Amino acid sequence: MRQQDGTLTLPATSKAAGATLHFQKWLPDSNAKAIILLVHGYAEHVGRYHYFAEHCVGKDYAVFAVDHWGHGRSDGIPGFVPAFSVFHDGVDQLVACAKQDFPDLPVILVGHSMGGLISATYLLTDQSRFFACVLSGPAIKAAEEPSAFLKAIIGFLSRFFPKLGVLELDPDGVSRDPKVVADYLADPLVYNGKMGARLAAEMLNNMTKIQKHAGQISLPMLMLHGEKDSLASAEGSRFLDRQIISSDKQLIVYPELFHEIFNEPEKDKVLNDMTDWLDQRLAARGV
Repeated sequence: MRQQDGTLTLPATSKAAGATLHFQKWLPDSNAKAIILLVHGYAEHVGRYHYFAEHCVGKDYAVFAVDHWGHGRSDGIPGFVPAFSVFHDGVDQLVACAKQDFPDLPVILVGHSMGGLISATYLLTDQSRFFACVLSGPAIKAAEEPSAFLKAIIGFLSRFFPKLGVLELDPDGVSRDPKVVADYLADPLVYNGKMGARLAAEMLNNMTKIQKHAGQISLPMLMLHGEKDSLASAEGSRFLDRQIISSDKQLIVYPELFHEIFNEPEKDKVLNDMTDWLDQRLAARGV
């Protein structure tokens, strides 16, 4: 496996124009059969996905991933974003980077948690770039639905005090593996402060958006979720499974798993479920 690091620059049309984003790519030593574009979750970074990449590269997938604006080694302010579209701009740049290296390979979008929300809402504007999509614990519905009053307060704060911290995640909800939680808390590139009002409002608005328009998605999709996910409700994946119009879709809910299913003790089964599903569809296409 070959790992390479680089930078991407957000375009002049972005609300974070000129910002530099850090990205990584992991490539098989043999010819890659497809590209996986990994879209990570809130407060984390792509360096936490080495095991994920190792598994996928071992199955002859090339893996590309970018630290979102305000995350990891990228420019920006942790816990804040000017607009949710900035995350989509980062995905745009990552797609272009991957296609420059492998113009003829099918591209698979894989989004985890907030990255699942970024991925799902990205599909509302452009599905044609992708062969399939996999969502891991996507933040489609909150574990505890905020009241209309709380949403109004967050909306007010987003407008007038956009960087004010309003929400804090419980790190114990990340995984049942104590080492994963300890490493998460000790990682200097993981943000452990409060989510700012603007980002919270943007996430809530985009959750509403995908709930209203999920019926536009027709791409082959695999949804994976831990039943005991306390950070993003498994009902969000069930909702998508009911609403998207894809003729090829599958939902797998793992009864005992927490939020980061790629970092749970059963991670090998989860990763094999994902790549087996992708392999079957690529084989049907003759890849």
